[in-house]
Amino acid sequence: MSRSQKSPRILRADQRYAGTTAKKRPTPAKKGKAAPAKRRKAKPAARKQRRGGRGGGGGIIGFFRRIISWILRLFWRIGWRFGLVMGLILALAVGSIYATLPDASEMVDGRARGSVTMMDRYGEVYAWRGDQFGGVITADTVSPHLKHSIIATEDRRFYRHFGVSPRGVAGAIAINLREGRGALEGHGGSTITQQTAKLLCLGRPYKPDEWKNDEAAYEADCRRSSMGRKIREALYAMALEARYTKDEILTIYMNRAYLGAGARGFQAASQRYFGKSAAEVNPAEAAMLAGLLKAPTRYAPTADLQRSQDRANIIIGLMEEEDYLTATEAALAVANPATLSEAAEARAGGYFADWVMESTPSFLSSQTTEDVLIRTTFDARLQRAAEEALQWVFENKVREGSKAQAAIVVMDADGAVRAMVGGRKTKVSGAFNRATQALRQTGSAFKPFVYAAALDWGFTPNAQVVDEPLTINVPGSGAWSPKNYDRKYHGKVTLTQALAHSYNIPAVKVSEEMGRENVRRIAADFGLSSDLAAGPALALGVSEATLLQMTAAYSGILNGGSSVTPYGLTELRLLGDSQPLFGQEGGIGERVIAPQAARQLVYMMNQVIENGTGQRAKLGDRPAAGKTGTTQAARDAWFIGFTGDYVAGVWMGYDDNTPLSGVTGGGLPAEIWRETMVRVHEGVPISQLPMEIPAGVRPGQMAGDSGSSPTKNVGQSAQGLSNNVDNAVRNTERAINNVLRSIFGG
Repeated sequence: MSRSQKSPRILRADQRYAGTTAKKRPTPAKKGKAAPAKRRKAKPAARKQRRGGRGGGGGIIGFFRRIISWILRLFWRIGWRFGLVMGLILALAVGSIYATLPDASEMVDGRARGSVTMMDRYGEVYAWRGDQFGGVITADTVSPHLKHSIIATEDRRFYRHFGVSPRGVAGAIAINLREGRGALEGHGGSTITQQTAKLLCLGRPYKPDEWKNDEAAYEADCRRSSMGRKIREALYAMALEARYTKDEILTIYMNRAYLGAGARGFQAASQRYFGKSAAEVNPAEAAMLAGLLKAPTRYAPTADLQRSQDRANIIIGLMEEEDYLTATEAALAVANPATLSEAAEARAGGYFADWVMESTPSFLSSQTTEDVLIRTTFDARLQRAAEEALQWVFENKVREGSKAQAAIVVMDADGAVRAMVGGRKTKVSGAFNRATQALRQTGSAFKPFVYAAALDWGFTPNAQVVDEPLTINVPGSGAWSPKNYDRKYHGKVTLTQALAHSYNIPAVKVSEEMGRENVRRIAADFGLSSDLAAGPALALGVSEATLLQMTAAYSGILNGGSSVTPYGLTELRLLGDSQPLFGQEGGIGERVIAPQAARQLVYMMNQVIENGTGQRAKLGDRPAAGKTGTTQAARDAWFIGFTGDYVAGVWMGYDDNTPLSGVTGGGLPAEIWRETMVRVHEGVPISQLPMEIPAGVRPGQMAGDSGSSPTKNVGQSAQGLSNNVDNAVRNTERAINNVLRSIFGG
């Protein structure tokens, strides 16, 4: 067979480019089989679709897809570079803060002020002032209940985040916007680490010079919220997370948080409210302490115990949700809510503690940078007695809705103040103290010092004075005619009768006979030195004094005639020091009147209670002495008196000088005094008064009544009195002492 009859040879190129340069020869059909149908030529669809067909990426949709793809690629190219730069900046910022952070132990006590802790006469703590810091507690040593309550309340993901919780911030912003506030107003979504950063004021320490000693302004600035501040806070929080462990951050937080009533840190708060360490608190107490974090002043149990307990119940529920408490434990905690310790119930010592702070140098009290311990004369039992007595009288004897105020002071004969009530609201701190700050006219409560002058000059309690019409010409004012309270005249009366019934005219006569200067001097030496009146009305108590001054002056009568400086501080020392910086300042001073005169005056004042205007103050079988006092138009009513053990003074009136309605010193003030002294003397053996009964007067009898023998009368001759040798000697001694004091001081 020739070559021409053979099948044409397929070139290699034809195999490679089939269908383009050469046609493939059809394959002959085999015997018995039909030839296959002719194939339709395939269309180059894929390439056409890529070039703009309706299917795939062509057309308008494809165009926009390509645009979006290009934009995404562009953002990715820019974004990862920008992210890398921002990450480096963030790392540098966090690292720079990290480098400034000290050891965690140096961060726990950041107080700008020190604390003042006050102890009573028995050494028990009863009051706190300043910024209290009870000592360092750690996440390991604190009660697990307290640790869990803080985490459940403030940051349940504390151990899982890196210092900032984006989810928490986003949720807080959503809540704020939903409640109609700004995004950063109200809920902050801050983690415990961020709150710690805020407590540390982002590392900016308090400098008194920079803030002009205004710590409140500094703290307000530290709490300020703004976008820039939040960013810096987040950076600082991340630096804290990098520098410290979670437990170290929690330790700093627990020691620096303010929890109301001057307590800095949970240890101080636990001691302040419950009288125990933060390591010992139960679930209910732990929940109450954690509840203070939201609003320390509002939820402080000393401000509103019920509100604080309600807040604690919410936190107990959160602890149960986080499985920190079982349902049984939670129910038990709700059924047995936390209560205040006895010292906390006393509201930080109230008026008494305020007075001690005012009486102490400011650099060791209100402005101290040290932790100070002060031992005082305070007696909690006597304080309760005074508060309960005042409350009982106002609830049972005063008309409902009355705005009248009252004050009480209880002290020893040497001036040691044991209790102080400065107003009807007794559970307060920093309030106006009517016992120490209110200068009021003393009225007839001043009269004992008039008669002290007469007794010191040699007159006796049954010396007589004539109660009759009296007119005195006062230079510059004209004629002045005093009247008795009952608008009557009583003829010849003894000094005892005149004082017991509080007659005005005899008191003025005695004052004029003794000489106003002598009366003024004796009153001043007893401690009543605030602008004593110069005219004859001096004898009727037109001069002003505080209740504390008047009570101290009466203490001088009880102690035998020596002056008294009231005091509440007995010892002050710094925490950790064994030696005090200084001790008691106050107590018994120089003699003012002779001991015999003092004993005679005590007898006369005893008759005020036994037979005179103060009979509502009787204490049964317990001897007592005192004096009523009512000022012009009854703007002030007083009763001050003593037993052989304690001296107590009571003032009653209105803050705006509105006259009292139907009240005299022998009325409600005497009843408050009696209720106070009955409670004060519970369990105290009866002590006799240091009094001298005049010759010829039987016990229980008033000098001047039938059967008693009067002595020389007052008002006969001032010349004869000036010849009294004993009085002249005493006057000379006083003059010499005054000269020595003016030369050497003191």
